[in-house]
Amino acid sequence: MSNKFYITTAIAYTSKKPHIGNTYEAVLTDAIARYKRLRGFDVYFLTGTDEHGQKIQQEAEAAGITPQAYVDNVAGQIRSIWDLFNISYDKFIRTTDEEHVKCVQKIFTKLYEQGDIYKGSYEGNYCTPCESFWTDTQLVDGKCPDCGRECKKASEEAYFLKMSKYADRLIEYYNSNEDFITPVSRKNEMINNFIKPGLQDLCVSRTSFTWGIPVEFDPKHVTYVWLDALSNYITAIGYDINNPSELYNKLWPADVQVIGKDIVRFHTIYWPIILMALGLPLPKQVLCHPWLLFGEDKMSKSKGNVIYGDDLVAEFGLDPVRHYLLAEMGYFNDGSITYENLIKRTNSDLANTLGNLVSRTGAMIKQYFGGIIPKNDGNDDEFAVTLKTAVNEGVKDTVSKFDKYFIADADNALFNTIKACNKYIDETTPWALAKDPEKKQQLANVLSNLVESIRICNVLLEPLVPDTAKKINDIFNAPALDFDSACKYGYYCEGIELGEIPILFARIDEKKYFAELEKKAIETKKAQKEQQAKADKKEDVAPQEITIDDFAKVDLRVGLIKECAKAENSDKLLVLQVDMGSETRQVVSGIAKYYEPDSLIGKKVIVVSNLKPAKLRGIDSFGMILAADTEAGVKVMFADDSAKPGSKVR
Repeated sequence: MSNKFYITTAIAYTSKKPHIGNTYEAVLTDAIARYKRLRGFDVYFLTGTDEHGQKIQQEAEAAGITPQAYVDNVAGQIRSIWDLFNISYDKFIRTTDEEHVKCVQKIFTKLYEQGDIYKGSYEGNYCTPCESFWTDTQLVDGKCPDCGRECKKASEEAYFLKMSKYADRLIEYYNSNEDFITPVSRKNEMINNFIKPGLQDLCVSRTSFTWGIPVEFDPKHVTYVWLDALSNYITAIGYDINNPSELYNKLWPADVQVIGKDIVRFHTIYWPIILMALGLPLPKQVLCHPWLLFGEDKMSKSKGNVIYGDDLVAEFGLDPVRHYLLAEMGYFNDGSITYENLIKRTNSDLANTLGNLVSRTGAMIKQYFGGIIPKNDGNDDEFAVTLKTAVNEGVKDTVSKFDKYFIADADNALFNTIKACNKYIDETTPWALAKDPEKKQQLANVLSNLVESIRICNVLLEPLVPDTAKKINDIFNAPALDFDSACKYGYYCEGIELGEIPILFARIDEKKYFAELEKKAIETKKAQKEQQAKADKKEDVAPQEITIDDFAKVDLRVGLIKECAKAENSDKLLVLQVDMGSETRQVVSGIAKYYEPDSLIGKKVIVVSNLKPAKLRGIDSFGMILAADTEAGVKVMFADDSAKPGSKVR
């Protein structure tokens, strides 16, 4: 019997750079994939990007570039963030890949020819951000029930997939596969909110935009994003209508598909029905995780509370961020991230518990045994018995939680086990034993027990914090991380010389950290006031004459605003990412009172490109956009639409 394990994430939508909440899903899936590899499974881990749809076409048009150029840029950002977070994927699919496009066209044609897709017309409410149609009764307070945004009335010719035809089979699959939707509360939502009221046929094509996979037999239609995007799970592994690949035959059905709670309906109703219509097996399990909030709010650029994973890693390091995400997020309630909580958990779990255990153990071996890990004579006292019991039970608990994909619980169980090792040090007081030469072997037993306990725990740390696990293995020159060796005390490191002992995690002084942030904010505010005072003073006097040579020193260029968001801790500043032709620059501008961030995206502005870089409220700014004072307030000077980014303004 094959021990294959096929796991997927939802593919990330390429409309914007992913925030830390989006990144969490990739980290969660990676932890499961790493654990399964540790258990000896033949893992295939798929992730990637969803690159078609009306929203992307609109973003590209606003940016003045082709949709392909737009998604190439964002897909590159997503992949680089996944790589930064040590995501151990086997394939990164893009829905613009030629193989995917061809297969989706064949799937659409097959479903049409067998009568599961038919042509009709659609009149209803369309939410562009969610790429979803809604009836009037499905709207909540007149808005999209998923994201709360305004919907637009839409009317167009479209093809539809017959959903109700498969409703009974879907319910039967739910009932005969209890773990198909996890947690079970999500299954109840699907049945009560969508299936029982009556499944409506699903719109699977659009004619109001062109950025999508053309329907082969009716090219004025493009495939609706969900039929396109969902099919990636089989196209990526070589599914073909007539001749599926060996990889597909080996891997499908998927063992676990990891998704967020906002797309449960698409993955547990639409996707299974598409597969039923194709005559293909259904995934074994769909694991639905909640949202990661900033404090108590959903992250939103318009709220200015978006946190990006690469920024967090630059500030705190990779494994502290991975550990926080995996430790804080369960499956039943939304998680939360704040800088305060990240610092607290880093200090308590990583610096005080894990880092302290490793550094103390290594330091004592160097001091008392010349850096050679001592041998154990097998004489366990009551403290050693208690330690081994705690470690063995802790491993069983951790493994049990990992097996159920309760990663936060597995993390908690493992760190409780590591705490038991620290307790063992306090109980045995090796520094006191070292003072008595007759207790040399007793001291050796204590330290060898500690090394072996750390080695055992470290095997199960690898799925959570892989970089740290490797560092710990290198310190004790332990054998390769192997699951079977985590289930027993084998004293594999006896007689081995310790490697270098780096500081795994430096404790963060929380008060000092936030004091420095506040100091930077005060300094920035002071600088802004001084800058404004100078500007006001200049306005009170006649402008000084300059020569043409003076003016020539100012390099004015056309810039295209790609991204825009409110600066944290500032009501006045906007942070803009501006395409200057050959590069993208960050420019901070004090126009937040006059413009909403989204209204500037896609606009072409005039930038002083050779202005000396400055920090505004601690944020780097590499230029200045031109604006004019008017009776209605400050108005940005926009460039002509025909001007290309990077063009010189004369």
